Amino acid sequence: MPPVSMPPSEDARTIFRRLGYSVSGDGPEFVAERKWRTVRVTAVADGEDLRSRRALADGGEPSTEYRFRCFVAPKSATGDVRNRLRSVDPTYEWAVIGVDGDGEYDVYLPNAG
Repeated sequence: MPPVSMPPSEDARTIFRRLGYSVSGDGPEFVAERKWRTVRVTAVADGEDLRSRRALADGGEPSTEYRFRCFVAPKSATGDVRNRLRSVDPTYEWAVIGVDGDGEYDVYLPNAG
């Protein structure tokens, strides 16, 4: 099994702050708010076993609290995160942000390549 890295929590906070969101919460999950939009953000480590992450599918229950979700992962893990989200077909709108060591990032949407 490959080693698991730390989730890119601080990178995620920095990205959302730069986009004008206020950020609240500690750890790999937090809330980002801007105007009318509230986004639940989850940082995912490279090599993390996504099958055990209930956060991806909200335990199979529809999420009424957060309509928008964003998962932030190292760029090398974004394919795994996107594939897992597509397989569980969550009820919320989602995006995946892939970050690299230089602070650069790419945004992936559900129907994008």
